Amino acid sequence: MGKLKVVGIMLLAGVALGGCASSLSGSAYSRSQARQVEEVRMGTVESVRQVQIEGTKTPVGTVAGAAVGGLAGSELGQGRGSTVGAILGAVGGGLAGSAIEEGVTRQPGLEITVKLDNGRMIAVTQAADEPFKPGERVRILTGGGVTRVTH
Repeated sequence: MGKLKVVGIMLLAGVALGGCASSLSGSAYSRSQARQVEEVRMGTVESVRQVQIEGTKTPVGTVAGAAVGGLAGSELGQGRGSTVGAILGAVGGGLAGSAIEEGVTRQPGLEITVKLDNGRMIAVTQAADEPFKPGERVRILTGGGVTRVTH
């Protein structure tokens, strides 16, 4: 039973760390984005819509869940019962671990539609960590395959 606790803690830590792996925030930068040139364009917010940004779906949650489920399932009997329990537990745990990871890393976001000064319209979806209102002047930063809206 002690092994089950350790694996459970590893599952939770893996899911938590998986959520930190990528950020869709307008104000958070990855290490690789630091000290990189970004193109800056100016525009006016046309509309803002609340959206839900799906969580991460890495193998971490699935593998950790399968490990926990397999260990838990193997406790259900002896011989073949233990093997069948481990297999069923691993499959169920893998599915549960994946769902937990996706749910824990899901976050509220904003779809921000901006009319650029050149007349072109764009929409950027990012984490809802900064409020935007129609009519506001904003900066659009683009570089390294990432676009973000800032004040």
